[in-house]
Amino acid sequence: MTTDTNFLGMPVSGDITQGSSRVDQKPIEELAPLFQALLDDPTIIRFGWTQYTPYFNDGDTCEFGVKGLWVRTTAEPDGSVDEYGDEYEDGYSLDVDYHPSLGKVKGHWEGRWPNREYVREGYEGPDEDRYDRCHALDKALQSGAFDNVLLKHFGEHALITVRDSGIEVESYEHD
Repeated sequence: MTTDTNFLGMPVSGDITQGSSRVDQKPIEELAPLFQALLDDPTIIRFGWTQYTPYFNDGDTCEFGVKGLWVRTTAEPDGSVDEYGDEYEDGYSLDVDYHPSLGKVKGHWEGRWPNREYVREGYEGPDEDRYDRCHALDKALQSGAFDNVLLKHFGEHALITVRDSGIEVESYEHD
């Protein structure tokens, strides 16, 4: 990319290869209401996510990110089991995209990458507002817009668990 800009008052010209495509960062104040919406829900026992930079990414640049919000509700109390007899674990089995008690949205994808969009056609489940609140926080966490805030407060390679009594950070091992 050719530019005619300046840096600290000095002209810069030439071919400049752009680096990371990170999105503009947002302050913690914009994340707070999405967080609070889940904390205020009496049916949500706890929620959390993992955040890390992959060690290897099939040749692509390894960039820090959040890997999916999970939510434990009163419908999946500690010790409860799924239809296969396996105990619900905080993490993949309670991921908001495939959550057993949040419900689901039906729809279809339209358009081509990178402008492809999911067109929502209807909701099936017990509480559409709760579903939307959980997905709004998940979208914000995975957007990359809060990466600086998340790294500052919780660090790298972390499993974060949020309860109304506080937030626990554990070291997270991943491949």
